[in-house]
Amino acid sequence: MTTTPSRTFIAAMQVTLDGYSRDSDGHADWVDSWADGLGMLPRVDAFVLGAGMFPEYEVFWAAIREDPTTVSEWLGRDPYPRELEYARVAAETPHLVLSTTLREVAWPTARIVGDLEELRAFKAQPGSAVYIVGGVGLVRSLIDAGLLDELRLIVHPVIVGAGAALFGGIVRRRDLELVANEATPAGRINLTYRVTAAPPEHVQ
Repeated sequence: MTTTPSRTFIAAMQVTLDGYSRDSDGHADWVDSWADGLGMLPRVDAFVLGAGMFPEYEVFWAAIREDPTTVSEWLGRDPYPRELEYARVAAETPHLVLSTTLREVAWPTARIVGDLEELRAFKAQPGSAVYIVGGVGLVRSLIDAGLLDELRLIVHPVIVGAGAALFGGIVRRRDLELVANEATPAGRINLTYRVTAAPPEHVQ
């Protein structure tokens, strides 16, 4: 695992072609596996999640880790090998949960961080890449705060028209540098962008 003078924050999100992570009913049935995001990343030494996403995440991946057969009914299939591997890696890797409302978490390697400045201090420490799992509100907050280094997207060939917009509510423009792109046989496109500094304010 490569260690750098400061940690690199990388978000990996699965979105529709029109930029939504979920439709207006809160569904994302176009996603084959939530483990695919981790597969786009180098080895990481921490995961970061928002409070809204973490409780369901915690239940799901703990169940796969402890007894994979229990989630077969939820998924409508047996867990994929890459989902078993995700559960193993997640169980062994520290999780930081950004929240001002949660008081405790059951995940053994998880801890609550109260604000973005605590995440900023964590990022400044030497370490490896950090997986920003989501949700979309967390990713937008990190972009606005200048904390996100890379954005890796799995873009699905689906248009839903409304729902949880990945970039809805971004405060300031950000320019992105395309680093890599890959089309898959299933029609998805994997994109990697480097998030650059916000451009200077326009002066009249």
